[in-house]
Amino acid sequence: MRLSIHYILFMGMVLCASCVNSKKVAYFPALNNDTLDLSNTAPEPIIKNNDLLSIVVSSANPEATTVFNVSSTPSSSAATGGVQAGSYLVSSKGLIQFPLLGNITVTGLTKEQLADRLTRELEIRKYLIHPIVTIRQLNFTVTVLGEVGKPSVINVPSERISLMEAIGLAGDITIYGKKDNVLVIREENNKKITHRINLNSNELFHSDYYYLKPNDMVYIEPKKSKVAESGKAGQWIPIVSAVLTVGIIVIDRLVK
Repeated sequence: MRLSIHYILFMGMVLCASCVNSKKVAYFPALNNDTLDLSNTAPEPIIKNNDLLSIVVSSANPEATTVFNVSSTPSSSAATGGVQAGSYLVSSKGLIQFPLLGNITVTGLTKEQLADRLTRELEIRKYLIHPIVTIRQLNFTVTVLGEVGKPSVINVPSERISLMEAIGLAGDITIYGKKDNVLVIREENNKKITHRINLNSNELFHSDYYYLKPNDMVYIEPKKSKVAESGKAGQWIPIVSAVLTVGIIVIDRLVK
């Protein structure tokens, strides 16, 4: 019976320790009934090599626009989960081959800039009158790794996602993840840029990293307590627990 009491006390201490370690699980604890001025807006993605673009042209003459809405990327359906009319893979040289217009340099442009250029070229060459060009990026993805419920690559069809939305879609940060040291890895101008965000403060709301960009990677670092559990101490806890459990069973049978 004494061993049973000791075992119960031991398990109670373990549970209490877990409660202490999970105190700092709240996001933005400094926020009250505040109104925040969000000056940051979702950045307009810059087209890069190997991007997959959907380019749809429309005008008052549907028959004349048909030629411009034929996919130049045969594998686009496999990449996007459905047939995409007018999809174009940006080459390693930053080009797409557009019907009748030939090779067009697109790397370094925004979608709006490319749409304006295509519209102007179609009008100048008198292929269409007052065409409307709509462009979407089909390979907008972000990756969330580390101490989250579901580490994953997230497809963003709306082409806009915040850091908190990405973490939510990845199953949220576990109690073992560091909220005060979230790492965002971003590629810009052929360079890897790293930035740390503290989700225990309000800095995210004023950060350029509030909204993620295509191909951003988010890493949630584990706490030291999680690392320790994976070490020698963590390996001994199951053994001690098993020994105590067997002892309780034996004593219970002897008493009966």
